[in-house]
Amino acid sequence: MIHELHKAGYQRVRFCSGMAPSGLHWRCAITHAANVAADGISLLNNAPSEEVAHHSSANADRYFGWEDAAGRSARELAILFIQRYPVIVEKGDGRDWTYAGWLTDILGRAEVGGSDAIPVFFADYPLSLDAEWMPPAPVR
Repeated sequence: MIHELHKAGYQRVRFCSGMAPSGLHWRCAITHAANVAADGISLLNNAPSEEVAHHSSANADRYFGWEDAAGRSARELAILFIQRYPVIVEKGDGRDWTYAGWLTDILGRAEVGGSDAIPVFFADYPLSLDAEWMPPAPVR
């Protein structure tokens, strides 16, 4: 869905993802570049709630708690996201070729590698993060 947002011109939309404390579920937060720390993976804590959208794999295909998300394509979800999170997409409007390229690369690797290739940047257990695969710092 984020890739679809990037294709629509919202390349400053970013995500931060990791594992729930149980280790059973993948979580992600979607926001705009100005709400991401220089490390490229941490959210700043001062953003209003309308500037961060949360999803957990515990909710399966009820993305962001949406009851009408099941069976929708990435493009359809992007259209719903634009409608339902206007502040994030407004602040995420603009080019960030470096981040959009990084995401395209990560998505391609995930498609080939399966669930083991899903980005995980935080967990309640030690992680070995390879600097080569980390997202670039946000463009301010």
